[in-house]
Amino acid sequence: MKSKRSKATNISKSVKDKVWERDNHRCVVCGNSYNVMPNAHILSRAKGGLGIETNIVTMCTNLTPNKCHEKYDNGTKEQHDAIFKIIAKYMKSVYGNDWNIDDQRYRKL
Repeated sequence: MKSKRSKATNISKSVKDKVWERDNHRCVVCGNSYNVMPNAHILSRAKGGLGIETNIVTMCTNLTPNKCHEKYDNGTKEQHDAIFKIIAKYMKSVYGNDWNIDDQRYRKL
């Protein structure tokens, strides 16, 4: 049986579908439309990042030369920070200045 946190950080198919449409079937970092998936947590699951529409973006997979998702998750701090700035700017353009990374975290009641 999964914990409440584990369930909260999973990405449902309905969320993936909404993010896929919102992101116009393209990586939000580089604009690539080949081998991209709507499965990247902006705030990582390890840090309690929720599997909700405002915390998920479409990014390049490892099958592309850009490997945006790989660089964001496992690259250098500089790569992560540079990609986060692009993502944050994009999310604010979609959801307005009310979008905040801290709101994407699982919190116990």
